[in-house]
Formats: sequence, structure tokens, C-alpha cells
Amino acid sequence: MTTEVDNHVELAKIQKQIKNHLGLRSENLVFDYKMNDNQIILNLITINPRHNQSFLFHSISGTDKVDAAKKMWDYVRLHNQNNYSYTIQWIAEGDKELHTSYFKAKNMYEALDKLYFGRDMNTISVYSIVLNPVS
Repeated sequence: MTTEVDNHVELAKIQKQIKNHLGLRSENLVFDYKMNDNQIILNLITINPRHNQSFLFHSISGTDKVDAAKKMWDYVRLHNQNNYSYTIQWIAEGDKELHTSYFKAKNMYEALDKLYFGRDMNTISVYSIVLNPVS
């Protein structure tokens, strides 16, 4: 029982570090844990408060929740160094406003995967995707 409680405490600390590092409010960040072939998959999902849409930040696997969270913490701290920045302009089905979202990804296909994560591809129309200049 003590180990389980300690794991919850450690998991909460790591999740707080990630949230603080990203500068997001708790209601704009979802830690989605799923079991897949004896591994835990952590999908870190961000929610944009302006248009209330969710997007995948990153997925990572681990042996348990704490392991996956530690790996995500490592990724979050280093992710700006290893990915390109993309700007995607899109519109949701039934919406009249064009939205602009920013993604860090290895390539434009990964950026689009993050945009479409968890939704039917027919519900969002992409108008442009641009690789942003390196500063």
C-alpha cells in the first residue's frame, strides 16, 4: 500500500513539473494513460482555451505510469531542441472562424497527427501548414 501511495505522490510531482515547465494551467493539460501490450502509453494533451480544442503534445510509453511520466518530463525539457516549429491554419466543421495553432514536431506529418489526434479527419479542414524559420 505504501509503495502505491508513494507512486501516486511521485506521479503528481512529475505531472506538476511538466505543467509548470510548459506554463499551462491544470485545466489545459490532460495526462491520458492507456494500457497497450503490457506497456503504459502516456498521451499528453493540451487544450486551447481560446477555441476549446484539444491537441496531442506528445505520446510516450513506459513500464508503468511513473516511468512514462518521467520519460515525458525528459521529453518536455528537451523537446524544443529536437523538433521544428510549424504553424497550421485550420477550421473546424461547422465553424466560421479560421484558427491558427502551433506545433513542435519532427516533420509536417507528425504536426498534422498532433492536430488530428483523437478526432475524425473530416471534422477539421487544414488551410495551410508552414515550417517556421529557426531563430
